[in-house]
Amino acid sequence: MKKVKITVLKTTLDRELAEEYGVPGLKECPMHRKGETFYADYAKPEGLCDEAWKAIYQYSFALAHGANNGLFYYGDWIRKPGVAICSCNDGLRPVIFKLEATDEESMIDYTPVR
Repeated sequence: MKKVKITVLKTTLDRELAEEYGVPGLKECPMHRKGETFYADYAKPEGLCDEAWKAIYQYSFALAHGANNGLFYYGDWIRKPGVAICSCNDGLRPVIFKLEATDEESMIDYTPVR
């Protein structure tokens, strides 16, 4: 298993939806900032939003297990092998992430219980 680099590309705010459905004064997500990076393997990286991880973990898992040799969805989504562009599930202020396969081996840092 390889590590996957997760980079925050941008935070957004859909002003039209926020005006209709959001609380007064809603702003972009306070959890992440553009340029933040994390490294994932078998578990959510420390500091990454739990809800964001739920939305992107399947892409991280696929990249960690070799999906970097091809393209997702038959090559009709992302043109760069080993990359996925994903967002969290917040419909008013989604955070956009870039996931990249790396060559760095993941190491389990715990002893599994049997």
